[in-house]
Amino acid sequence: MTTTHPLADVLIDAVRGRFPPPDGTVRILPPPPGRSDAVVAFTAHNLIATEVERNEVLNHLPSSDPGAPMTAEFLAWLAGRLGTHPGMLDLVMVAPVLDPAEELPRLIPRDDLLSHPRLARSRRYRTDLRTYSDVDDRALVVVGRGLAERWEMGLEVNPTHRAAGLGRLLARAAARLAPGGEPLFAQVSPGNVASVRAFLAAGYRPLCAEVVFLRKEFA
Repeated sequence: MTTTHPLADVLIDAVRGRFPPPDGTVRILPPPPGRSDAVVAFTAHNLIATEVERNEVLNHLPSSDPGAPMTAEFLAWLAGRLGTHPGMLDLVMVAPVLDPAEELPRLIPRDDLLSHPRLARSRRYRTDLRTYSDVDDRALVVVGRGLAERWEMGLEVNPTHRAAGLGRLLARAAARLAPGGEPLFAQVSPGNVASVRAFLAAGYRPLCAEVVFLRKEFA
């Protein structure tokens, strides 16, 4: 991550095993670089990165509820204040550091897939998009810079090839795609239990939960 934004600093610390203290703190941060604002929840520690003034944000959060920043009521208020819509609640995971000698499926760069309809969301939320497929064209992997300019990945396995362990293998192979050895993050919907299991089996570690708010000029 090339930015020195405080949200990026916290994420990098979490990748290294240094998590924010579970002290009930709500930190209000300036808007991060990239296309989105965000509410990020660690254990009993919340970060709200937005242009909205600190006191206005805190006035909409009951001090007695450490989970308040992730309630539907607050997220809807913040989205309205920003003139946008709240994104999905995602579990944020980080890819493992792999042994270079480990044999994994080969991922092939596919510039011809940049206009693929499955990339519509990625094109809105991320920059510097790079697309890949496995050699048998059974899955699509996309990597790009997202929240706070971190490298993020997305994975889509063709329906006819699901439930056979391919997602786990390709998620693990994708861990090598972040340039310069930077950490690679994945946003996984908690309700998509099959994906959560696949990423866990691939060695990805849960860090936090988040909701991102695409800025209205990119919506």
